Amino acid sequence: MSVTFNHALSTAVGDPDATEAQEQKLNVTVVSTSMDSTVAALKKAGALAESLGARITLVVPQIVPFSLELTSPPVLVEFQERRFREIAAQSPVEVRVNFYLCRDALETLKAVLKPHSLVVLGGPRRFWPTREKALARTLRKAGHEVIFIETE
Repeated sequence: MSVTFNHALSTAVGDPDATEAQEQKLNVTVVSTSMDSTVAALKKAGALAESLGARITLVVPQIVPFSLELTSPPVLVEFQERRFREIAAQSPVEVRVNFYLCRDALETLKAVLKPHSLVVLGGPRRFWPTREKALARTLRKAGHEVIFIETE
């Protein structure tokens, strides 16, 4: 089992968990891979969420090497927050950003995704298998609905 540290950030006005009605809202989960792929996935998820009346949760697993404390990632959380807040602000729907400082991204995703989640993730268009395509395949095998967005 992978140990994780969660740091949540919301771009909505107020607390998105404040009412039970918002908890009942359909959720589209975007898994962060590279910046370009994440932006493309967020655009697709934004259009999808807007048409479905859903909200978006952006899951950002940040791997912390074993040589560092789990709460001391190599990239400052404040820098990541600023970067993802700017990206999330471009979405037409509510976006909640969850940072997970972890040792193993796949184990963290398995732990935090609800069963049968709708997941959008992006990756480069290649003829050979990429780690993003492998992640999409693994999440599908785990029972999630995955939309893969190919980027240039």
